[in-house]
Amino acid sequence: MVFQIMDNGCGMSRETEERIFERFYQGDTSHTEEGNGLGLTVVKKIVELHGGRITVRSEDGFGSTFTVILP
Repeated sequence: MVFQIMDNGCGMSRETEERIFERFYQGDTSHTEEGNGLGLTVVKKIVELHGGRITVRSEDGFGSTFTVILP
């Protein structure tokens, strides 16, 4: 099973895209958004526990696409 979640938001930089699944990492350094940087780390762990994987592709200024692949 493969599904994608896409948005047309502000996207993210290459550095953020590479680190987005790290624990406590927050791409928004302005701190205008609340959070502790654990959400996507938890999502990745749940997906992996089910034998799957999650990836992200993003372009700064044009949005992001998260792809989840489950067996």
